[in-house]
Amino acid sequence: MYGDLKTQLQTELEEIRVAGLYKEERVIETPQASKVGVGRGEPVLNMCANNYLGLASHPEIIAAAREALDEWGYGLASVRFICGTQK
Repeated sequence: MYGDLKTQLQTELEEIRVAGLYKEERVIETPQASKVGVGRGEPVLNMCANNYLGLASHPEIIAAAREALDEWGYGLASVRFICGTQK
């Protein structure tokens, strides 16, 4: 049964590739910014990130994040309804 499904999926993927609709993953090689490097020479305009305000690389935000990591650590313990709401 799996063999039939695997063959069917491979055929469908090949049809998608031939049609030019297969999406290759782009690896972002630079920090998030309005322009990012994706290994193709010139930087490309980054219109799909949530960093449209540029806060991910803002020095004051980075400093505040470091302070929070020093005080609180990093990681998700659980959802608030199980463990309680963090101060």
